Amino acid sequence: MSQTFFELQQKRRSIYAIGKNVNLSKADIVALVKKTVREAPSSFNSQSSRVVVLFGEAHDKLWSTTLDTLRKIVPADTFAATEQKINGCFKAGFGTVLFFEDQDVVKGLQAKFPAYADNFPIWSEQASGIAQYAVWVALAEQGVGATLQHYNPLIDEAVAKEWGIPTSWKLRAQMPFGSIEAPAAEKTYMDDEVRFKVFGA
Repeated sequence: MSQTFFELQQKRRSIYAIGKNVNLSKADIVALVKKTVREAPSSFNSQSSRVVVLFGEAHDKLWSTTLDTLRKIVPADTFAATEQKINGCFKAGFGTVLFFEDQDVVKGLQAKFPAYADNFPIWSEQASGIAQYAVWVALAEQGVGATLQHYNPLIDEAVAKEWGIPTSWKLRAQMPFGSIEAPAAEKTYMDDEVRFKVFGA
């Protein structure tokens, strides 16, 4: 049964209990991510978003590296909780999508359209957010759980070195994904009167 966009929005949740029992093949997931990011809008059609998809040992390496990095800065008496979160909520998954923004594209637009120079970094962040959300919804449509994490810039150097990431690519987010092993908690909403204003209706 096809799902409406609103139903997919509701289905997209932060799923922390993820596993490796994904029905889609790695090739299917890569194709899904490529297609979704390709269709995500960006200012001036800049297409500044860049993506790396990690599976297997590469996925495990990312989260082991993240854990090793955090071990250096998280107090020893609280590190057990951090370790549980990294291993149980992220590394336990099937893979990870890394989202980057190409700063060479941003700089090129700044040079070409100097009147908007200050805005292009902002618009780049917006483009990245749209791409992230689009991939998240696309995964949810396929019954794949995910969360969005931000261990950048702590892991930027290690990630770039490990996978030969171009120096112009700026890491913006990490999205571990996998089979949904437990549903998300109930979502609460603030009152509409706090969030919305309507005039001229």
